[in-house]
Amino acid sequence: MRHGLFAAALAACLLAGVPAGAQEKSGSKPGFTLPPGSAKILLIRPSITVGAQSTGGMFEPNADWTAQARDNLGAALAVAQQGLGNAVIVAEEPIGPAATTLAGYRALFSVLADSVIRYQFFPGNRLPTKKRKGAFKWTMGPGVAEIAKGTGCDYALFIFDEDQYGSTGRKLLQVFAAMAYVTVKSGEHRGYAGLVDLRSGDLVWLNADQQMGGDVRTAEGAQKRVRQLLENFPGSTPTAAPAAR
Repeated sequence: MRHGLFAAALAACLLAGVPAGAQEKSGSKPGFTLPPGSAKILLIRPSITVGAQSTGGMFEPNADWTAQARDNLGAALAVAQQGLGNAVIVAEEPIGPAATTLAGYRALFSVLADSVIRYQFFPGNRLPTKKRKGAFKWTMGPGVAEIAKGTGCDYALFIFDEDQYGSTGRKLLQVFAAMAYVTVKSGEHRGYAGLVDLRSGDLVWLNADQQMGGDVRTAEGAQKRVRQLLENFPGSTPTAAPAAR
């Protein structure tokens, strides 16, 4: 029985093994600066999902954990935005067609950020057009200005956060895999924050981390996560600097 469990676990980890994640990366549009006190930033409600990672590596959302993370990250952001160097306005959640438009741009930002991470931040996957110095040029298109109509804002700040905490089965699989010298990750913690110019739709700054720290289900962990997400934010004051991991 014991040998059978080991063999099954080994087979599963060979099929589901995940390569090591990327280190934290950030980039900005060539020539972009954001002097303190020069702009108004619209903070879009963050996209937050928290759940468990099953034995086979599947993501299983947890509504209670997600609610805790939203409350904790919201409180941490309310404090952190005071150190971003420019006026920050929290976007109201629209209804009707406007809500559909905002949801579409949230999704578009996620796709864009994933593309930057995959095709520019990873040297092995870097597109030929992204290899030269100063080649950080990505855009959502000028239509994104629709989400900030009537706010007078110059930029929109999008934040994405996803946490998968390893289940008991996943952790056991990790132990068996280690015995076979196979690497299996237990848990995934990734997030990114991006600043978009509402006049052009250009992504002017992105900070992405595939191995984030801090348990967002706790207030202290959420504060750490926000510091990491907003690390090196353009025009930020020293109070927004990240703490050691």
